[in-house]
Amino acid sequence: MNVAVFDTHKFDRVALEQANAGKHQLRFLEARLSEHTAELARGCDVACCFANDHGDAKTLQILKSVGVRLIALRSAGFNHVDIKSAATLGLTVVRVPEYSPYSVAEHAVALLMCLNRKIHKAYNRIHELNFSLDGLMGFDVHGKTVGIVGTGRIGQVFGKIMNGFGCRILAFDKTPDLQWAKKVDAEYVSLEFLLRDSDIISLHIPLSAQTKHIIDSAALAGMKKTAILINTGRGALIETTALTQALKSHSIGGACLDVYEEEEGIFFSDLSGPGIDDDVLARLITFPNVLMTSHQAFFTFEALKNIADTAISSISTFEINGDLSAVKVI
Repeated sequence: MNVAVFDTHKFDRVALEQANAGKHQLRFLEARLSEHTAELARGCDVACCFANDHGDAKTLQILKSVGVRLIALRSAGFNHVDIKSAATLGLTVVRVPEYSPYSVAEHAVALLMCLNRKIHKAYNRIHELNFSLDGLMGFDVHGKTVGIVGTGRIGQVFGKIMNGFGCRILAFDKTPDLQWAKKVDAEYVSLEFLLRDSDIISLHIPLSAQTKHIIDSAALAGMKKTAILINTGRGALIETTALTQALKSHSIGGACLDVYEEEEGIFFSDLSGPGIDDDVLARLITFPNVLMTSHQAFFTFEALKNIADTAISSISTFEINGDLSAVKVI
């Protein structure tokens, strides 16, 4: 099959070519998918899209008109695709529901430990021959209360790791997994209780109309003033302006962020020359108690391999007979 791979990066290309092994014709495109670039998929059966591509109704209509029949997402999240419009147009949409929960969960822990123990600051100081410990004090994670919002695969792995640190685990999920909770001695509670009692709060839920800005000014006001907030899920789970205000007023201990709600056009790009025009992001990264990475949590060898393998497998299954019962159709 002919596959238009949008928003291609070097790491994508290598992983996809290895997984493909000559099965399909891959057309690698640097452009992100949108109504302005969808025409680039003309002559292709499949549009393979990344997390920041746009699959709105108009874009999908163009893809359909140029011959696309399958939308293969290189992501677990699918909030960037209009699923109802895809169904109306007869377009099948598949995703990668599980690539490596360890990659994201471990990155969340790495962000927490780096911010807490000021590793990033110490690293810079040492290279300037400053061996002072002033301002580098952290806290023992052992014995702290950790709140996990969303206990799917990633949230569960994160919980297991934090249980290993000797933490008390609180959890919130619309479908509690009591068997997992028993293994890690976690307690399911209301979101309000979790926010109020937790020293560390980590978000591991998908983005939807119901979860957008689940962490808003009211939620932030309900947290401990010393709480550390971690987001390796989707940027819009947090209302950024509310977080910025909480940081300015010193009503939150800090934030570890791998995602940002306006990250499109910024993350995955080198803007060290031109700089950024986003004043909110520019202000956010100036806070000494904010540690940010650019949507890097998924970025391990194992995760990339799983993403590529799953995407190519779904495309191959679709090519054979259009029966996608064995893959994750949305």
